[in-house]
Amino acid sequence: MSSQGIRGPPYEFIHGNNKQILQMQKEAYSKPMALTHDIFPRVLPHVYSYIKKYGKNYLSWNGVQAQLVITDPELQGDSLVTSESEKRARQRKLANYAFHGESLKNMIPAIIASVETMLEKWKGKEGKEMEVFQEFRLLTSEMISRTAFSSSYLEGEKIFDMLMKLSAITGRNMYKAKILFIGKFWEPADEIESDKLAKMIHDSVMKIVKQKEEKVMTREADNFGRDFLGLLLNAYHDPNEKNRLSIQYVIGKTKQEQRDNIRYIALHHDPDLWGDDVHLFKPERFAEGIAKATYNNAAAFLPFGLGPPSCVGMSFSITKTKIPLSMILQRYTFTLSPSYVHAPLPNLSLKPQHGLHLLFHSLD
Repeated sequence: MSSQGIRGPPYEFIHGNNKQILQMQKEAYSKPMALTHDIFPRVLPHVYSYIKKYGKNYLSWNGVQAQLVITDPELQGDSLVTSESEKRARQRKLANYAFHGESLKNMIPAIIASVETMLEKWKGKEGKEMEVFQEFRLLTSEMISRTAFSSSYLEGEKIFDMLMKLSAITGRNMYKAKILFIGKFWEPADEIESDKLAKMIHDSVMKIVKQKEEKVMTREADNFGRDFLGLLLNAYHDPNEKNRLSIQYVIGKTKQEQRDNIRYIALHHDPDLWGDDVHLFKPERFAEGIAKATYNNAAAFLPFGLGPPSCVGMSFSITKTKIPLSMILQRYTFTLSPSYVHAPLPNLSLKPQHGLHLLFHSLD
């Protein structure tokens, strides 16, 4: 790697760079930051530090595993537009169907119903402080549960809650070195808990799958439903074997669509790509398209990935963001509460470390 100009932090026996990364994170997360969107140094202090020291592409060590980190937009684009097997591409195409056109349109009433439930709880709280991160977490849980599991949405909310717990465990163990031979004799508590949660999620989804299949077999229903899981099940039972999805793919997509990541934060906060105003909220920068906004580096803006690995739930995610915002803005104006503390924290996706406290004022 060094002969190709790739450098990075030195390897430390067993731990790699993990001890250094955890120390950087501990220091960064111990104090809040100014009210600005210049969040990169706080959210990913190690990536920020290594880029400054070693360049936009560098080699780091997660335990004994080497990782090539690429934040150059040209190389990033090349690394993302990868080939797929014919079967994988066909499965993605079928999964995409669940989130487009008529399928997506059929999910809108469930999204609206979820938002109305939340807004009903907000009545009488005008002018009072509300912690909305938790409100939106519950809203997201209900929207995904209703659209993915329909009449079984209460069971879906339990699955979503287990996924959040699994994400938290994954996040806090991301930079802990794993020593393979010790794992044969002793399992950490988090690993035991994550295995337990993964099995419970699998069993819960399979329970709903079997309920749907039983209703079709007994002619109580003539299809598996128009929710996300039902559409994937229709593909699983497709009489044409070439169009069929595996049951593990069905379960995997149900889990995958509820995860986000922050892999591209370095690209999204790079002044070389966006200009010196990269940290300002300027939606008008996109008025003439992404290429113009990024000085002809379209691969610098990857909110849903790029190429074959891109998120199949992109349209659904945008819809489930637009609808709640439009319904809220029809009823309220809001401002930050004086008690708000600006401290973005990564946990697979970003979250406010001390909550998001807002003051809402009714437009009526």
